[in-house]
Amino acid sequence: MREVLKKPSQLFQRMLYIKNLEVLSMKMTTNPQVFLFLSELLGKKVIDLEKREWGKVFDLVVSLSEPYPPVIALLCRHKKEILRLSWKKIIKIEAYFLTHSLTPADFDTLQLKEGELLLKDFLLDKQIVDTHGAKVLRVNDLHFLQVDHTLRLVHVDVGFKGLMRRVGWGKFAEKFFQWFFDYQLKDSFIPWRYVQPISSPDLLRLKISQNKLAQLHPADLADIIEELDVYKRSQVFQSLDAATAAETLEETDPKIQVRLIETLNPAQASDIIEEMSPSEAADLLGDLPKEKAEGILREMEEEIAEDVKELLVHPDEKAGGLMTTSFAALPAETSVQEALKFLRQEAENLDVIYYVYIIDAEGHLLGVISLRELLTAEPETNLSNLSNPRVITVGLEEEKEEIADLFAKYGFKAIPVVDEEKRLKGVIPFKNLLEVVAPKLGK
Repeated sequence: MREVLKKPSQLFQRMLYIKNLEVLSMKMTTNPQVFLFLSELLGKKVIDLEKREWGKVFDLVVSLSEPYPPVIALLCRHKKEILRLSWKKIIKIEAYFLTHSLTPADFDTLQLKEGELLLKDFLLDKQIVDTHGAKVLRVNDLHFLQVDHTLRLVHVDVGFKGLMRRVGWGKFAEKFFQWFFDYQLKDSFIPWRYVQPISSPDLLRLKISQNKLAQLHPADLADIIEELDVYKRSQVFQSLDAATAAETLEETDPKIQVRLIETLNPAQASDIIEEMSPSEAADLLGDLPKEKAEGILREMEEEIAEDVKELLVHPDEKAGGLMTTSFAALPAETSVQEALKFLRQEAENLDVIYYVYIIDAEGHLLGVISLRELLTAEPETNLSNLSNPRVITVGLEEEKEEIADLFAKYGFKAIPVVDEEKRLKGVIPFKNLLEVVAPKLGK
């Protein structure tokens, strides 16, 4: 499985997050702070200094531009209308929201800007991704910290205790569980920094939110996508960049792979499939309807498409169907220094990097060199002087059982595949075989 490396920009964002956390912590130690829940705030009256009632709180608006999103406005239900009131008008929260003196001109119609989020509408009772635990959960309540004049979202409550609080049975449930089970109900909070909302495509496209998914290992992201319903699954997948989507797709169940690709047009699908290893791409295209697969192949770069087409003609469980065409093959006269330079430049695009195969001008397999041998050899040495001519190979029609026996006997990480004239056609990485012999282990 491929590792997801954090980019410098992501590391900088992490450092900035820690700095903001330290600043907020300093404020918390020097100013009075109060913790509140969204369930406690919804429905509270909005009353100004003249004791005039302006409706009840219907929802809160936060800005996602900060690590702890501050509430920037509240929505009031006033005379059958939903109107927006700036948080700057709020003086304090008691049994009601006390505001400065208000006039109708202080209220705006509801219009969200980019980076703003309606909490009740987009989070409460909705699914979110816990990117720390790599799982999908449902939101039962939201936890705020009030410090100075700000109200900041700090946790998402996904526990049973939060649900009981929502329906007004919080204290009763706590007493009942303590009395009947001798068990104290505990809060189940997820820090906001680990939360990825997925209730709408717009939330997934927000850069600040999307980064949370991009930092997950592809295997974890695949597990999350498989947990979601068809609609949400598509939204999350389509929010990923092509490289991340390709890595995730390789870790996803084949049936779900097909469903995800079928939601994309050929141009979008080709961008993702070009990022996959040739063998994985061929497996996926082979499972698609013929017309859809051909449309995607027409959109792909010609060289990549030809590699994939070559793999598509072979049955999945024979050597030709298990092999990849993404490996290192160099002429015998290549020097060690040149070979290492080639590997540095192409490593990201190779499915097999621990062996370099030596071929002649017609593509006949002459020998093999391990990466360890390359690293310990003198830079000026030609590969012909290091090459081991006794190469264990399999034919294009070799069955998976025979291939598995060779892997077990010799302990190779990969086995080359040759045609009847001993021309090198591909290489079978052990992982590809494992996905056929033991699918759960291979993935």
